[in-house]
Amino acid sequence: MIPKKPSFQSPRFPRFLAGLAFLVSPVFAFAQAAPPAPAASAPAAVASPASDNTATVGELATVPAPNLTARAWLTLDVNSGQIIAAQNPDEKIEPASLTKLMSAYLVFEAIDNKRLALDQMVNISEKAWKTEGSRMFVKPNTQVSVDELLQGLVVQSGNDATVALAEAVAGSESAFAALMNEEAAKEGLRDTHFVNSTGLPDPTHLTTVRDLAVMARNLVSKHPHYMHYYSQKEFTYNKIKQHNRNRLLWSDPTIDGLKTGHTQSAGYCLVATALRDGRRVVSVIVGASSDSARTENSLKLLNWSFQNFDTIKLFDNTQPAVNARVWEGQAETVGLGGLEPIWITVPRGKGPQVKPVAQYTQPLIAPLKKGAKVGQVSLSLDGKVLRQEPLYVLSDVQEAGFFGRVYDKIRLLFE
Repeated sequence: MIPKKPSFQSPRFPRFLAGLAFLVSPVFAFAQAAPPAPAASAPAAVASPASDNTATVGELATVPAPNLTARAWLTLDVNSGQIIAAQNPDEKIEPASLTKLMSAYLVFEAIDNKRLALDQMVNISEKAWKTEGSRMFVKPNTQVSVDELLQGLVVQSGNDATVALAEAVAGSESAFAALMNEEAAKEGLRDTHFVNSTGLPDPTHLTTVRDLAVMARNLVSKHPHYMHYYSQKEFTYNKIKQHNRNRLLWSDPTIDGLKTGHTQSAGYCLVATALRDGRRVVSVIVGASSDSARTENSLKLLNWSFQNFDTIKLFDNTQPAVNARVWEGQAETVGLGGLEPIWITVPRGKGPQVKPVAQYTQPLIAPLKKGAKVGQVSLSLDGKVLRQEPLYVLSDVQEAGFFGRVYDKIRLLFE
């Protein structure tokens, strides 16, 4: 539609004259074969709200979280990455042998990157052999395979096996601890600091249940092919049989990991995970009073998380969150959404009530490149923002021809 001719008294008239001058001058310049005019500056991005205003989905549940006897706890949906509910999620705590989640993660990374092999033989140092605490009972100056040491680390929680693997990856345990802290920084674990590979007590060896949940999620998401170690119920080495300390492996077939921990100061701790109908949940319990208490609390938390919440896929790279208007392009609209599927966890049956609100750069002016970040989408339920995700351009939009661009420039003057 051709815009109305502006009145001389209209406050928009100066804008019209400015725009007309801008449009006409390139025409004359083109006719005289002058150098091209400089490109217009990019539009400013729309400010987005702070992400720390998001709510946990447990706040919207009609069934409250179970009463748990633990210092701190958290439950997280792995598919969506959302915290379902938590108590004292950012309180600094001693991780004890939960530290071995990060140790195992780095060993898995080394294997996948061909720096270690499962059948590779590792020399057992005096330091590894002498490490106090739980043991695999390896002997000094012997050769043990990486595969056996991983079973010693995961199933038996052997500190000797853990130090031997740390030395195999990094040359020394202190160098390995530096790698652990580097990886913690990559994963955004702001409240975690490692001093050793085993979790033996140290005043500065600390983390939080929030950070532990992220470690667990990254481990099961990136290295699912090693999950069989965590569901293994026993391992015999040097004629000594030891059972996995995660008692949940015997009580529920859907539970396939992950790691126990215990020191006198840390109490009884457990990071557990279960996979039911394609949905995975992680629970973190620290500071329980006994082995049975951490087991019972973890099972309660996992069952509550599965029974009272759904995780649904809202958008992916084939289904946009919004179709946005494009100016000066060969297409009038473009889909904006996530490069990866966007999942959200909600109270059971509430999926259809989720409201997406998109905020993105306006006006969107071609050319647009697929994968360019242009804004974010907030996903709300019952007036509370549950999560915020970036919005990306889902397909290329080429620049229109000269007259198409001129036409849109005129129309933008009156927007």
